[in-house]
Amino acid sequence: MKSIYVGNMPYNANEEQLKELFGNYGEVKSVKIIIDRETRKPKGFCFVEMEDNDALKAIENLNNADFLGRSLRVNEAKSRI
Repeated sequence: MKSIYVGNMPYNANEEQLKELFGNYGEVKSVKIIIDRETRKPKGFCFVEMEDNDALKAIENLNNADFLGRSLRVNEAKSRI
């Protein structure tokens, strides 16, 4: 299982839209939109989990792709440790 970082995400994007977008490249296990604790608004990035091969296809095809008027930054998420 691979975690994908999705940056420069439109603030109005929702989980279903992201599942549909990434679902074109394989099964999406989860989508986690990061929310600001104080404002309760999206921060403009999220994490998507997919199987390894599907994740690589999604990264390759969606990095710099236009999504709801924004050019996504899509790459493998780095470990916090």
